[in-house]
Amino acid sequence: MKIKCEFCGSMIDETSERCPSCGAPLSGANRTASEQPKTIEELKAWYEAHHLPPEEITRFFIGKNFTEPKAFGIYKDSNGDFVVYKNKASGERAVRYKGSDETYAVNELYQRLKAEIVDQKANSPKNVQQQPLMDKKKKKKKGCLIAIIVFFVISILAAIFDNSAPNGYYNYNGTQYYHQGSKWYYYDVDVDDWYPSSDDLDKKITDDNAKDYQYYDHNGKTFEESVWYSSGSHSDDSGWDNDSDWDSDSDSWDSGSTDWDSDW
Repeated sequence: MKIKCEFCGSMIDETSERCPSCGAPLSGANRTASEQPKTIEELKAWYEAHHLPPEEITRFFIGKNFTEPKAFGIYKDSNGDFVVYKNKASGERAVRYKGSDETYAVNELYQRLKAEIVDQKANSPKNVQQQPLMDKKKKKKKGCLIAIIVFFVISILAAIFDNSAPNGYYNYNGTQYYHQGSKWYYYDVDVDDWYPSSDDLDKKITDDNAKDYQYYDHNGKTFEESVWYSSGSHSDDSGWDNDSDWDSDSDSWDSGSTDWDSDW
């Protein structure tokens, strides 16, 4: 049986994993990927299999109703509903989902956990060359001190002038957008899918007014269901599913860098 490629419109065999014309993966095949957990227990197993740090470090509490500030979690309540939540820095709880669909609930936390892994890897000191603070030679000591001062000055200036928007869904001028890292994607209602955007939205959507546009309401296909997400195009670490073991990076996981003030 032939099906239509969601990206280029070519007719291809439904058994194909990728479109031979444009190379895009079939979203149907990706949505049923065997590795993706569908239950709380499967999500626990996935977490452990990828050698992630303890929950008190990552702040992802799977199967627990953790009530302290700064936490993501999922659990099944006494009524049989699955609850996906985020406890903000203030202690306020934002409920992402509450209902009977365990697969949907697990996917919400699973996607957020994957996004956090990408961010943590990108921010890991392992990816930044650092000079030692102590050295036997005065020249090296002086050079190191200057490098540290320059680094902090640049960091402070970058923080002051950084107008980039937080990762997430946006509704701007009637168009739905998704922001991940340095990339923007827009939702095309005619084809029910997401595509890279050429709009320089970082200059239009800032931290100050992001709350006016935040969070796509999932009326259509979510960005996580698009060919761009499933192919890894949303991240510079496009092959992270094959290289997602945390291992030696575990000591560098810094949950303090997470945005604990947003709803998700």
